Amino acid sequence: MQKKTLLYLFVAAIVLGGIVAAVGIIQFKGSAVVAESELYVSSKASYRALTDSLMPRIRHHAAFRSYARRLDLENSFKPGHYVLKPGMSVIEVARMLKLGLQTPVRVTINNVRIPAQLAQKLSRQLDADSTAFMQALTSKSLAEEVGFDSVTLFSMFIPDTYEFYWTVSPEELVRRMKREYDRFWTEERDAKRKRSGLSRLEVMTLASIVYEETRKSDEMPRIAGVYVNRLRRGIPLQADPTVKYAMQDFALRRILYRHLKYPSPYNTYINKGLPPSPICMPGKNAIEAVLDFEEHDYIFFCARPTFDGYHNFARTLREHNANARAYSAELNRRKIH
Repeated sequence: MQKKTLLYLFVAAIVLGGIVAAVGIIQFKGSAVVAESELYVSSKASYRALTDSLMPRIRHHAAFRSYARRLDLENSFKPGHYVLKPGMSVIEVARMLKLGLQTPVRVTINNVRIPAQLAQKLSRQLDADSTAFMQALTSKSLAEEVGFDSVTLFSMFIPDTYEFYWTVSPEELVRRMKREYDRFWTEERDAKRKRSGLSRLEVMTLASIVYEETRKSDEMPRIAGVYVNRLRRGIPLQADPTVKYAMQDFALRRILYRHLKYPSPYNTYINKGLPPSPICMPGKNAIEAVLDFEEHDYIFFCARPTFDGYHNFARTLREHNANARAYSAELNRRKIH
């Protein structure tokens, strides 16, 4: 009888051990992630912050902590953007964090006027803060490394959506954008550029003015043609958006005579030729419009009094003054100051 009891206890112990082992295997190698989610681990995050964010997203917490200790994850986890996918085990999750197996994020760069705005926009989409990005965007040594200076570096950014690792350093982002810039300037685009006689920087600068003048893609080549005509004839561009940029007053709705005298190298009313650098980050449509500028003999344009976003073009000052008076009268009627 005693032997049977011992046998039963032995068998029970084996069964229980098997169950415990099976449960352990399931917890370590089974599904810990039920629903897909994104986990952002900042370079400034502590291990406590990491686990506080991670635990609500996974099961088998004890198994994760046990395996994390084995990996010394507390002292070796990598910051980044991670995607937790259904079916992942605690082993896979822990190893992903230890090895830094990030998933890239999509970063959109567009619609900014000054480097400080670009720095803020990047900081909202990536781990580094705006101060770090601003330091990179104004760094003389980094600008020289990629073939620009701290004033013209802004012209290197081609608006688009790119994939980056969330933890990319500001310096590496600038280097990557140089590669994208070189990729953008194909032989075909350079051949078109030579038709205007403009350098790459000048194309980007003129495109920024065109982009600020209108959002109508179909009209951009005509406006670009006006400015090319003025450059060729040595006529000041007299572009209102450059006055706003010079004054750093982008909310200015009406350019008055007193604004035209504002002292700045960016004010094209008092300086001939193009400004030293772009006055915004132009859309690709504006860049292509400059490369494909329309050949014509217009040297003036003025917004239509219909406020439809389009412009009236003129070959003579007399025609232009008539267009300007009509627009000014409509501004007065609408009490726009």
